[in-house]
Amino acid sequence: MRSTLSVKVRTAKRCGLGETCSVQCSRSAELSSTKKATEQMTQAVNTLRYGQAFQARIFWTYAVQLLKASPTVRRVGFESGPQGFDDVWVEYEPGRGLIDRFGRRLQVERFQCKWHVANGTFTHVDLTLPAYSGATTTSLLQRARDAFLSDQAKGQESRIRLMTNHRIHTDDVLYKVVEQQHHMLKIEEFFQGVRRNSQYWQAREVWRSHLGMDDDALRPFVERLALTSVSESLDDFRQKMDTALHAYGLQPSDSGVSSTHYDQLPYDWLAQGRNQFDAKSFREACSDEMLFADQAPQPVKVFGVKSFEHGFDRLEARCDDVLNLLRHFEDRFIRPEFKWDTDLLPQLDSFVRHAAQGESRLRLAMDAHTTLAFAAGVVLDTKSGKTVELQQRTRGGYAIWAADDTPVDSSWPAWQLTDVDLETGGADIAVAVSIARPCEQDVRRFIASKSGVGRLVVANLASGASQVSVLNGAHADQLADRLANHLKDVRTRTSGFERPRLHLFLSSPYAFAFFLGRHLKVLKPVTLYEFDFDTERGGSYEASLSIPAIIWNTKGLPTFRQRRQSAKIGGVDHQSAAMLKGEVHGQEYPSS
Repeated sequence: MRSTLSVKVRTAKRCGLGETCSVQCSRSAELSSTKKATEQMTQAVNTLRYGQAFQARIFWTYAVQLLKASPTVRRVGFESGPQGFDDVWVEYEPGRGLIDRFGRRLQVERFQCKWHVANGTFTHVDLTLPAYSGATTTSLLQRARDAFLSDQAKGQESRIRLMTNHRIHTDDVLYKVVEQQHHMLKIEEFFQGVRRNSQYWQAREVWRSHLGMDDDALRPFVERLALTSVSESLDDFRQKMDTALHAYGLQPSDSGVSSTHYDQLPYDWLAQGRNQFDAKSFREACSDEMLFADQAPQPVKVFGVKSFEHGFDRLEARCDDVLNLLRHFEDRFIRPEFKWDTDLLPQLDSFVRHAAQGESRLRLAMDAHTTLAFAAGVVLDTKSGKTVELQQRTRGGYAIWAADDTPVDSSWPAWQLTDVDLETGGADIAVAVSIARPCEQDVRRFIASKSGVGRLVVANLASGASQVSVLNGAHADQLADRLANHLKDVRTRTSGFERPRLHLFLSSPYAFAFFLGRHLKVLKPVTLYEFDFDTERGGSYEASLSIPAIIWNTKGLPTFRQRRQSAKIGGVDHQSAAMLKGEVHGQEYPSS
């Protein structure tokens, strides 16, 4: 009341128009104050409601894995466990947990879920402030430390992950040291500063002082800390949850309503004292709530390949088996001690061929470089007799793409293909494929100093480049087939019987790269390139995989046995690896 009177008196004195104006101004101030209070209350309610939905949807995405015929997850908890990062935790079956960036197999992963209504950022200092997470005494960093120490005391190998829709501030030291594969800190960089004026030393000093740790104690904790900034909306998380529910025989949420009972159920179970589940108790809880669909879909085995990791939607959550190549990469770049052809391809070849055994229709999911998607298509080429379904990421989730998923439609966006003579005299042909984003100018800058490249093929879609320009699997397969045929024609027109090398620069969905790789017989010899999206190495291209041409020996072909012997890669004899290297594919050699 005192606040209202003061506004009234001050307003009356300022306007000088008498009692009527004073009363009107007073009422206006009261209405404004009420509106502001209502907005603050609404924001507080939304913060709580959205935060609970975020946490619940992460819980369901992991909990449904308990319904697998051969689960990798042993137990899932909700608002339980050691005081600290306890919103959701996942305990893995022995020997089946994820492998972190240091090569340690995880036994448990703990999640703290923080959803903010408004966009924002955080710094390494914010993690030490209780107020940042709405607490009064304990910071997020202290909670993470407590969870780590509890697991350490039990001898459990764990990862402690903050999941939030806030971003790391671009000026903060964390922005430089959180890598994108696992969202963990680059330990060598974070602990590199030894002088007090080093930004790394200063950041460590803030954390050391706050946590009561020296560097020796801080290091193992930081090695297990992950900071994940999610870009998906709550609707996106709901779609991911629904996809997981359907895959394991549960009814998805009703898309016709704005809220879902799946957001509330974990809290109802929590009130009943049911907040830790194994396969048996989770199945019983779902049955009690009649969540199982009347006709559960036949379980489909999904095989995954990853060379980088999505912040939330990890392949292990929806695949029966995953080829994990993360240790071979530092962010998006292959580590210098590894090679695409001798280290990665043998593993990819063996994994894909094993997955395809006994399956006429195979489903793959890939969070991987374009090069690996192309190489997977080489292994499962058009002569393999396999129909391949691909879990292609889309905005808000993913879709199942296959070459036969949709009848071909003449109205689909088609190629606009341009052949450019670079007038360098070079025989090689560069190919700039702009599907997801325009790449022609980046390619031109890169090949400007490459005198061996004499021709550029520019492949654009009539609809323009975008993340949604390829409509489905049949469209991707059609585009790959037509581009391969065009490149074959370009070679024939410009080179006769010679087969100049193709240099492929692909900005495309991985499904397109896969379908294009199935045409290796037409495309080889070929070199693929990866683009530096984060401009960590000049913001240009780096050559990845080269598949050389067969060398025709006019004095006589080498024997098949000799070819197989030369194809031993990494200590393992892989005929398909030889094919990838251009040593066997496309020619029948004498048996000796």
